[in-house]
Amino acid sequence: MTPQDTPQETAFDLRARAELALAFEPSEPPAHLLRHTPWHARRGVRRMLAALLVSGSAASAVFAMRPPEIVRAAIEHEYYERTLRGSFMPEAEIAHHLDLEPGKVLPGYTQLMRPCDIDGTKAYHLTTFFEKGGIVTVLAFEQPLSLADNHGWWANMYWQVVHSREGRPLVLVAQKKQALAVASKALVGSETPR
Repeated sequence: MTPQDTPQETAFDLRARAELALAFEPSEPPAHLLRHTPWHARRGVRRMLAALLVSGSAASAVFAMRPPEIVRAAIEHEYYERTLRGSFMPEAEIAHHLDLEPGKVLPGYTQLMRPCDIDGTKAYHLTTFFEKGGIVTVLAFEQPLSLADNHGWWANMYWQVVHSREGRPLVLVAQKKQALAVASKALVGSETPR
């Protein structure tokens, strides 16, 4: 810029500059400029902490509702064998593995009976239909498992763990909660907790 291009200060500019020079000492900036905001009081930090709290709570809620590993494997197994039909083993043998009384027929209208392998554990798979409930898959495991009676919802399926009359855990999987109640009553005489 050349000296001709620089704008000339008007009387107003000179007077404003003089007033500001008299109002504040050069060594004393205004107090509001020196206000100290603690790091935890800043808006961005508070938002980040709130987001971490919400995401941590959501993650812990998901893990709290998560069923045991063998139940998740049973739900996945049921998904892949949902459309299978047939009897691949005698009805008396699967009734024995479900710990039903000798001579008692299987409950409901059987759709599928077969031995299966679920995550390296031998299981006996029974898919049956209950008229007042729906289709339920019952899995009885050959090896002893320590599963507590429990129920829940996972991967768009309702599940329930009940124990047979001899103490064997049975995993029940269904798309309708009502089906679990009917099946557990037919198998062991207890209903799903509400």
